Amino acid sequence: MLAPIALYPDALLAQVLMASTYPLEVVAADRWVKANPGLKDKALEDALQQQSWDPSVKSLAVFPQVLTMMSEKIDWTQKLGDAFLAQQKDVLATAQALRAKAAEQGTLKDTKEQKVTTEKTESTTVIKIEPTNPEVVYVPSYNPTVVYGAWPYPAYPPYSYYPPGYVAGGALLGFTAGVIVGGALWGNCNWRGGDVNVNVNRYNNFNKTNVSNGNWNHNASHRGAVPYRDQGVAKQYGRTPSADSASRDAFRGRAEAGQQSIQRGDVSRDAGGRDAAGGRSSASARDVASNRDFSSRDTSGTRNSSAFDTSRGAQTRDSSNRGSSSLNSARSSGNMSSGARAGGGGGARAGGGGGGRGGGGRR
Repeated sequence: MLAPIALYPDALLAQVLMASTYPLEVVAADRWVKANPGLKDKALEDALQQQSWDPSVKSLAVFPQVLTMMSEKIDWTQKLGDAFLAQQKDVLATAQALRAKAAEQGTLKDTKEQKVTTEKTESTTVIKIEPTNPEVVYVPSYNPTVVYGAWPYPAYPPYSYYPPGYVAGGALLGFTAGVIVGGALWGNCNWRGGDVNVNVNRYNNFNKTNVSNGNWNHNASHRGAVPYRDQGVAKQYGRTPSADSASRDAFRGRAEAGQQSIQRGDVSRDAGGRDAAGGRSSASARDVASNRDFSSRDTSGTRNSSAFDTSRGAQTRDSSNRGSSSLNSARSSGNMSSGARAGGGGGARAGGGGGGRGGGGRR
């Protein structure tokens, strides 16, 4: 997991590790940046103050190519964040091991964009990567399957991502255009301590705050509905298995309440799933999709972090089509009494057009 980012400058690596613990906000920030391509420098910083994301995610808006990688590889991002929260020392040690392999291959070295320093003690060796100009950061562009030489774990190949500007067969390590960062990069890798910390002056300058604590702490309120993979981490942040399912159950409760209102006749719905005022039903398939992004499971029993589950969308459409057919059949036979509505068009559980479990409504 560390292979695509281990050769990033220390401050940028720290920022990516922190932001990876908030995968949903990473996706939201990437979409926002793409929707606002004209925002640069001071205008971008000012606009970011209006966003509710965690400060670590906001900082990556200055590096859109990094944000895009994390958003497009959202499964990798979530796994990286889970590993970082559960095993910070191991994650940083792995990054150091990868840097050592790249240095042995002659890939990691001083360039006009960055300087590489090696600090040795009796027990450890730390390789630091810093920009030549502290105010301008260049994001390295490289193929993770090449820069480290022969990969020691064939059964676990490195995650690969070819960023914009990478040319196959070109230089092993290239760089994107330099970014004037200002205070955007306020994190740092504490290599010997095995964690990340905060440069409070840069943090306060970029986030318009006045904090004094240089220790970084994960903020569970920015995690959203994404569950924690490690049970110890989940417990640490008050997210027991029952708490993880609470957000999903809350949505089910809202959906069922809406269906019961339909049964009572509080809301009249047409076959398109809209209420009399033309608004969307609380059990619409679109709402179901948006609340299912991170709740599916893969065959191994671990959570599937894909934010775009096309199979669920197909199931929702199929269920909706079956429900519409049931409703049309009821209409054609003239059975539109209140009893028919309860069992067909608006039943909460009976499986009709707007039903909770069989039709186009919330499963």
